[in-house]
Amino acid sequence: QVQLVESGGGLVQAGGSLRLSCAASGRSFSRYAMGWFRQAPGKEREFVSAITWSGSSTNYADSVKGRFTISRDNAKNTVYLQMNSLKPDDTAVYYCAARVGGLIRLTSSEYDFWGQGTQVTVSS
Repeated sequence: QVQLVESGGGLVQAGGSLRLSCAASGRSFSRYAMGWFRQAPGKEREFVSAITWSGSSTNYADSVKGRFTISRDNAKNTVYLQMNSLKPDDTAVYYCAARVGGLIRLTSSEYDFWGQGTQVTVSS
């Protein structure tokens, strides 16, 4: 079992930046692939980014490619999402997720543990 707690969300103007953090409790954090998903009001949860257990491979949704960067620090049991050049369309609740097995997957159903989410609001 792993518990995930996101932080770093907030209100930012378009063009601004935020860094989300996801702190994991429990052992074996380095065995999990980690992902970020988001859900806007009235929309389905969508994939944003993911990183393998070692951090050697990452994946991004086309909508955030070149603007967002995922990283992890296994010594701190934490995964990050640096979000730059934010747009109003990025407004959503952002969720951190962990997947047993260490490999990247793009669908939410393939993740085993979830955080409670953190709100990101980008004003125009």
